[in-house]
Amino acid sequence: MAERPTLVDPPIEDLLAKVDASRFTLVAVASIRARQINEYYNGLGAGHGGVIPPQVTSLSNKSLSIAMEELFEDKLEYHRPTPEEIEAEREAAAAAAEARADALDLDAFSDALRDT
Repeated sequence: MAERPTLVDPPIEDLLAKVDASRFTLVAVASIRARQINEYYNGLGAGHGGVIPPQVTSLSNKSLSIAMEELFEDKLEYHRPTPEEIEAEREAAAAAAEARADALDLDAFSDALRDT
């Protein structure tokens, strides 16, 4: 009889090595992927195709265990943004917000001209 895997299998030390020895990163990456796996199973038959199915064959029916197995087998990747990438994203968001505000101002100006 096959023994059911637990969170200890794959070993936590091996999982930490995959995420630069950061427990926070391990928890964050695995929990995000577990939510995606849950969304995949909850959306089966609903015609949603945006979520990637589990990438490993697992004896476990727990999404967090499946996510950990995916990470262990190098089926799951993550990217930690650099400070430059974070700043660029912040600047892009600020520029988009400014463009939306300018568009609203232009619409208000156009409406005022039309009303006169």
